[in-house]
Amino acid sequence: MTKHPVDQVPPVRQLAALGLQHVLAMYAGAVAVPLIVGSAMKLPPADLAYLITADLLVCGIATLVQCVGFWRFGVRLPIMQGCTFAAVSPMVLIGTTGGGLPAIYGSVIVAGLAIMLLAPVFGRLLRFFPPLVTGTVILVIGISLLPVAGNWAAGGAGSADFGAPRNIALAAFVLVVVLGVQRFAPAFLSRIAVLVGILVGLAVAVPFGFTDFGGVGDADWAGISTPFHFGAPVFEFSAIVSMLVVALVTMTETTGDLIAVGEMTDRRVEPRSLSDGLRADGLSTVLGGVFNTFPYTAYAQNVGLVGMTRVRSRWVVAAAGGILVVLGLLPKLGAVVAAIPAPVLGGAGLVMFGTVAASGLRTLAQVDFRGNNNLTVVAVSVAMGVLPVGVPTIYGKFPDWFQTVMNSGISAGCLTAIVLNLLFNHLPAKGGSVAPDPDGLAGGGVEEGVEEPREESV
Repeated sequence: MTKHPVDQVPPVRQLAALGLQHVLAMYAGAVAVPLIVGSAMKLPPADLAYLITADLLVCGIATLVQCVGFWRFGVRLPIMQGCTFAAVSPMVLIGTTGGGLPAIYGSVIVAGLAIMLLAPVFGRLLRFFPPLVTGTVILVIGISLLPVAGNWAAGGAGSADFGAPRNIALAAFVLVVVLGVQRFAPAFLSRIAVLVGILVGLAVAVPFGFTDFGGVGDADWAGISTPFHFGAPVFEFSAIVSMLVVALVTMTETTGDLIAVGEMTDRRVEPRSLSDGLRADGLSTVLGGVFNTFPYTAYAQNVGLVGMTRVRSRWVVAAAGGILVVLGLLPKLGAVVAAIPAPVLGGAGLVMFGTVAASGLRTLAQVDFRGNNNLTVVAVSVAMGVLPVGVPTIYGKFPDWFQTVMNSGISAGCLTAIVLNLLFNHLPAKGGSVAPDPDGLAGGGVEEGVEEPREESV
């Protein structure tokens, strides 16, 4: 019996190249969280470096758990794990208002345990994610990631030469190389178009003075993260409450990412596998609290890479997890990867994140928009998802918990899509059905051709 593409193991040479491509796609995002939190707390450089290597190590372990799986942990799909940005603001607040890192880690451990307990509950919510909702969420994920690629292309947020023409030119060059390799190169090379683009971009960046390898000399050759390096965890009530809100947000985001990868790999996520994936997220988050790092979630960056390369094997991403573990144990190697200029990543990111948005449109193509309110559901959900991306300070005057939920475009768009789908397609229409509108802009009634595909798969 032929193995499903998700379970097939490519030859070792391809496995290494494809795995490295996934690492490069998520590396900048992975190290950004410890950098932001550590810098806000004014930690010395040695402690910052420690946070980054600890993060890479646990990223690798979390990815292996998610892809390879054991017992009821791991969705067993090509899912890359990394630190969630949803936790950055609450963690900075906890760390800088007296609690310090021990209070952060106490709240992270509790949040991880809560995710493991809540995983089966979220698994049963899968019927509320028909193609109408999943397509909208995948579209919002892609759109909300594009500003990240834009910031990289311009030189990286906060850089002295942000927006300099030479940065944009380098990003554009990498984009052209990626597209050229994907269109004209042999099959295997086209699958690693992003990796080729990054390597060619790096080769061009070095003579033009884009790179700074100063950090490589300062980094240690070997180092291992020991449990509770910054002291025993402290369990503060307010810190735990804010991190539990983050846990709900990351579970919503991870659900969207898992469903997206399920669609791309033709192995649809079912309630049990969704629970297993979320349970792995919870375990990784507990490990994060023990090994001096932060909450973990599925990385949308790599969802785009799966869609773009059409390489569906979970063992490729497991190989990427293995590379991250090595980088976490060998800080000098990690420093080399960190020296890749932001514009090089930006050129590659534009293709990958655009691919996520396009995958959402492909899923929405299955939905019937005639004679119902489905177009309204998509329109308002995308609007709510893009709002915090386009206007980051829009919820600045709201309570912290509200900002944690709504400042994430992915969770805002996802929650809106679920609520509107329930409102328009599951609640009985008041006083009978409204007359159908051929453009799908008005009209009530039942969600046609939307619920059935998901019900059949479950």
